[in-house]
Amino acid sequence: MYYISGMKIFPLLCCIFAILSLHAVAQHSPAAPHIQQLTSGAHTSLRGLSVVTNKIIWVSGSNGTVGRSTDGGNTWSWITVPGYEKRDFRDIEAFDQNTAIIMAIAEPADILKTTDGGKTWKLVYENTTKGMFLDAMEFWNPDSGIVVGDPINGRFFVARSFDGGDTWHDIPYLELPKADSGEGCFASSGTNVRNLERDAAAFVSGGPHSRLFIRDKVIDLPILQGTATTGANSIAVKDHNKRNGKGGKHLIVVGGDFANDTLQEKNCFLTNDGGNTWIRPATPPHGYRSCVEFIGGQNVICCGTSGVDLSTDDGMHWTLVTNTGYHVCRVAKKGHAVFFAGSNGRIAKLTL
Repeated sequence: MYYISGMKIFPLLCCIFAILSLHAVAQHSPAAPHIQQLTSGAHTSLRGLSVVTNKIIWVSGSNGTVGRSTDGGNTWSWITVPGYEKRDFRDIEAFDQNTAIIMAIAEPADILKTTDGGKTWKLVYENTTKGMFLDAMEFWNPDSGIVVGDPINGRFFVARSFDGGDTWHDIPYLELPKADSGEGCFASSGTNVRNLERDAAAFVSGGPHSRLFIRDKVIDLPILQGTATTGANSIAVKDHNKRNGKGGKHLIVVGGDFANDTLQEKNCFLTNDGGNTWIRPATPPHGYRSCVEFIGGQNVICCGTSGVDLSTDDGMHWTLVTNTGYHVCRVAKKGHAVFFAGSNGRIAKLTL
């Protein structure tokens, strides 16, 4: 009788143990990554995003809009820059809670700077050349920066600053990179130009031709191209060697076709040798992507109008996190927080 009772009790004990084990796993397993929306509804499209620390975030966009948070995105101060109510600030570079630089696209191409948290703005650069269209800015450090723009008379526009954006100097015309017919840059996220090393930057182009430019080196990209809406939109650089001044080997480029934003064809490529050879991800992002960002370790995030993808293996496999669209994603310069910005004033934060 005892043996038979034990046989009856044993399955019940196993079932109880399994339930308790699953509960313990659930209690200790990390939560799936998700996007926490912080604010939305504003009548502005946000494409500029600069995350200084886990607490200090700046955004910029259409209708002369600039936003700032000093508490990790919980609350925001919104500014409409006087005299620029109809301008589109497609990129922003912030250095602290008081200092930031914004870039207005199209004619005239204007760059403005604030040192008092956005209360006042100083025009530090203006270019009235016909056809001017600035695309993105990048800074190596608080002093040295670069801005790139669409081609004028067959050459991409480039200007440099060496005093924290207080003054800008156009690169001489004959030293500028040559553009193919119809080739240009996409001012979609402020990330089509990135610093590689202490004295080098890289930028990507799109349209009928899509290429990578590094100093005097021009590399054809395997990304989708051929029409005005296709090509590379963003480049990310893994900085594991930058401390030695030898970064820029591991790059990821994203883009696709923004007119067909769920198309996964040739929308992402990576290289481990500075662009000499390119690898297509085994599982690509789930559509057109306007921004890509290394966020620590082997983790990479990318976003576009059709959603957000996360990779945990340096870009070889991508998982869709949300199909809510964002234009830009950035990780804190001093910290680990990752934020997003997009249409309708939408701002969000990644939770891993």
